[in-house]
Amino acid sequence: MKGSVWMLLVGVLSLGIGAASAQAHFLFIQVGPHAEAGRNVEVFFSERATAGDPKFVAKIAHTELWLQDEPGKFVPLTVNRGTDRLRAYLPSGKTVSVVGRCEYGVLKREKPFLVRYYPKAVSGKPDEVAKLSRHETIPLEIMPTFGKDSLTLMVLRDGQPLANTVLTTIDSDLTNEELKTDANGRAIWRLTEPGQYAVYVKHVVPQAGTQNGQTYEEIREFATLAFDWPLDNSRVDADAVAMFEKAIAARATWQDFKGFTAQASVSLDGRRSAGQVTVKPDGDVSFDGEAKLDDDAAREWVRDQLHSLVIHRVPSSGIQSKPVLSFADKEEEHPLGRLLTFHGGRFASTYRIQDDEIAVVNRSLGRENMSLQMLETERNAENRVLPRAYQVQYRDAQTGAITRVETFRNRWQRLGKLDLPETLTQTVSSASGVSVRSLKLQSLKPIE
Repeated sequence: MKGSVWMLLVGVLSLGIGAASAQAHFLFIQVGPHAEAGRNVEVFFSERATAGDPKFVAKIAHTELWLQDEPGKFVPLTVNRGTDRLRAYLPSGKTVSVVGRCEYGVLKREKPFLVRYYPKAVSGKPDEVAKLSRHETIPLEIMPTFGKDSLTLMVLRDGQPLANTVLTTIDSDLTNEELKTDANGRAIWRLTEPGQYAVYVKHVVPQAGTQNGQTYEEIREFATLAFDWPLDNSRVDADAVAMFEKAIAARATWQDFKGFTAQASVSLDGRRSAGQVTVKPDGDVSFDGEAKLDDDAAREWVRDQLHSLVIHRVPSSGIQSKPVLSFADKEEEHPLGRLLTFHGGRFASTYRIQDDEIAVVNRSLGRENMSLQMLETERNAENRVLPRAYQVQYRDAQTGAITRVETFRNRWQRLGKLDLPETLTQTVSSASGVSVRSLKLQSLKPIE
């Protein structure tokens, strides 16, 4: 199932009571990893924990969600309706709790009852999760405290512990067991294996009423909690590391690169200029030839593009220490490739690997998120990967709104054992319009 954390919100709707059933429909929330559109929480209703059912989206479209990433500070999330699910944007790289409220409506079984759901999911560092508080307007909530090999669950009803209350646990295969709270409203859940887990509790309010012209005899509330175990998902997965290292090794690199000189022809939105460039092994670019590239804007752009090409091709730009990676979710057949989370470093980074190639790079850059998606590659004489076309999307880190999209096209020329740049075209689309920039290198000579 997609997402690093998923939440089961309700029990069996067909019965309204009892243990979970894989054949029943459930309402789910996923708090996903940092991916192509940043980080999202998704809500869907389905009989399987894999995808939403479009027939039920209208029934849950009014679901309210609140984000808590600082103790006691609840921020309402903008919930958007999709084809088969609801989606809301989350900040990346923070410990979060997402709590929600959905009044599903009146169901008629052995007696008519009103169903209310109070979903919750947590993700991040255990000590920071422990500091997060309950939402005072949510009447039924499960509060977790995570230990080394177990977690303590406290069930609160209007802020007060519920004693002798049954909790039903659910793993990623919808297998469950029952726990019972003690006199203080606490239950201990011992976990032995990594995975995706959820737990729910049911509370019946003996209160009759009418909703939308339908009468009911009682209110059935379901509060749930979902998380990945271990909570701080920084464990090393050997298969993920091997997949990543194989893709890194498949890239075309410039061995023994000593630099080159070339005649550069530049076009910036139709303004043309030309001159000599010298590129050094560390990516430094100078314009010292007799034919001067006098356009300052062109010089700055060429310097940035050629420096980027060098640091992505020279072997020293690779990862020097053993990477710490794990699979971000269990979806092995995603159209863009398997998603891997990179732990550590300056950025919140994830990668998608497809056919032994890096297909997507996602990074959180502070005020904005970046997602690079490879569109076309080629293989050189050594069967190593060279990029031909890729797209980079930038989004506002707080809202998820796209701020600009850059599309690149590369063509390469073989000189000796090196695949050096021949042409590069960049198209930038933003609120200010479309900018097209191109670079062509001729008379290219490697420095001996």
